[in-house]
Amino acid sequence: MNADQKLTAIRDVIQRDVGNRGLARDPDLNLVNAYPEDFANSCRSIADVAGAQLAVVTGFFIPSADPPAFETDGPLGAVFLARAAAPLNFGMSLISDPGCRNALAAGLRFSGLSEVVRLLDVPTKLSPEFAANFAWITHRLALERVGPAWKDGRCYTMRGRDVTDQMRPAHVLIEHGVVPHPAIVSSGVVPIPKFTTIGIGDGGNEIGMGKIPHQTIVRNIPNGDLIHCRVATDHLIVAGVSNWGAYALAAGVALLRGVKLPAELFDPNRERAILQTMVDAGPLVDGVTGKQTATVDGLSWEDYIRPLQEIGRILEA
Repeated sequence: MNADQKLTAIRDVIQRDVGNRGLARDPDLNLVNAYPEDFANSCRSIADVAGAQLAVVTGFFIPSADPPAFETDGPLGAVFLARAAAPLNFGMSLISDPGCRNALAAGLRFSGLSEVVRLLDVPTKLSPEFAANFAWITHRLALERVGPAWKDGRCYTMRGRDVTDQMRPAHVLIEHGVVPHPAIVSSGVVPIPKFTTIGIGDGGNEIGMGKIPHQTIVRNIPNGDLIHCRVATDHLIVAGVSNWGAYALAAGVALLRGVKLPAELFDPNRERAILQTMVDAGPLVDGVTGKQTATVDGLSWEDYIRPLQEIGRILEA
């Protein structure tokens, strides 16, 4: 297979609707075929920028869980991208709510990345001081992060539960950008780069899904009329599980840059150990079962990890 064929194969692996969420319920007009080139374009947008700097915002609160907490889908993928950053030569910052900080910090610590990956809290409001953290960011990535709905500007779970008041407004980092810090502007030394936005989601209510027409979401996703997020991104990666989108993105960048990723990134036991550490420290919960277990979206570990293994085999083909 050539590079384009491998990118297509990787995309097809991650777009299986294992949770039966309705990603392709309508065979003609659906989330999967809305922007089929966006996955490859996302990978190229990073691979083509020497010294790319990624800011990844993640974390989705599950109020009905036991205990109420952020879910495992999103944070685990964010840590995976952080683990891939050094061999792929891009910088990483992770951003989430204070309630998700412990889990992300534990994942970075387990991976030996605490000193090299910035971990920031989503601000309650934008400020020049927070903007200073974004002065050199080239890519802003929203990974399984809820955003305001078209219908009423509120944030909803897949089941239609309002979580607006439980989460900070991360969408403003994608939707409006941030005002450069005055000191950076006045220095005139480093230009403020134009940034690219990427969304990764699996249900229609995440930041990035605003790129898909509302009627397409309504025709495919239960509660779509209520939960559809209005916030679009330059590129949108639709995946059966959002973590899979993060796996695929790292693999795609590696493929385009001709870099062989470390074997440990594709080790199921290593991935599960990181997840368990994050679940215990967070706590994090399974977003479907609501339980504090080292699982993602209600899947068995074997079903969940299979796409990561398949991606590894595609890269080796």
